[in-house]
Amino acid sequence: MAGSSSLTPKPVTPSRSVKHFSLDEANRALPLVKRIVGDIVKSHQRVNELETALAGASPKTQPIAQAEMDHLMERMQAYVDELASVGCQLKDPKIGLVDFLGSHEGRDICLCWKLGEERVEHWHETTAGYTGRQPVSALRGA
Repeated sequence: MAGSSSLTPKPVTPSRSVKHFSLDEANRALPLVKRIVGDIVKSHQRVNELETALAGASPKTQPIAQAEMDHLMERMQAYVDELASVGCQLKDPKIGLVDFLGSHEGRDICLCWKLGEERVEHWHETTAGYTGRQPVSALRGA
């Protein structure tokens, strides 16, 4: 359908890690990170609701829902940018998954945290992702 591409949200640009965190530094950043990620997850849920509503919306109500979705996507991008300013990277806006770039035995690793967890208690290789999470107790000196 012509023009249907305007009904999809613009993608959120991923943040980029620039800071290396120790485990303690990552945990100290969590109070702020938790608030930002909570806002991202709520916004993401609302965008999904609006996508569903847009699919069944009348031509008259589509522009209103599209404007709200565009506003939410801009706000989500601001949240992602705020996370980047902290130095961590959003990995999944649906579940609130965040990586903090860390270092172990001379190589980069990801200290991995998910919304709902009290502390950063997992890590994974930079190439492994969420499914490769291991307890931070596996890191010597953690």
